[in-house]
Amino acid sequence: MLIKELMTRDVDVIDPNATLQEAARQMKAIDVGSLPVCDGNKIQGIITDRDIAIRAVADGDDPTRTRVKDVMTANLHYCFEDQPVQEAAGTMQRYQIRRLPIVNRNHELVGIVTLGDIALYTDNQKLTGATLGMVSEQN
Repeated sequence: MLIKELMTRDVDVIDPNATLQEAARQMKAIDVGSLPVCDGNKIQGIITDRDIAIRAVADGDDPTRTRVKDVMTANLHYCFEDQPVQEAAGTMQRYQIRRLPIVNRNHELVGIVTLGDIALYTDNQKLTGATLGMVSEQN
């Protein structure tokens, strides 16, 4: 099975120049803990609720003035939509990622794969269990 067969399309994204408050409000509105950061269709990074709390609020940064690009995770791991699901699961395991951005060969964001997607859409319980175990493992 290829990643594009199970990924979630129409992913909500945020602009790198948006404020942290805008990002937090968007996360709250759609009930997610992370947003891909995109400049147009090109993915620049990802911002999580943890990034906002640990990299900004804990240091006293003003969330109404601090930009997403200043605290996002720019060192991004991703997979291509035409790769096998096993490769996405391997990337998630290796880097302990719960939500993996999916891009096309032009590096444009086309979707996202979650642990839930792998569990729900594959019949491979061993792959699902291994991925969950590795992602949840404490370092």
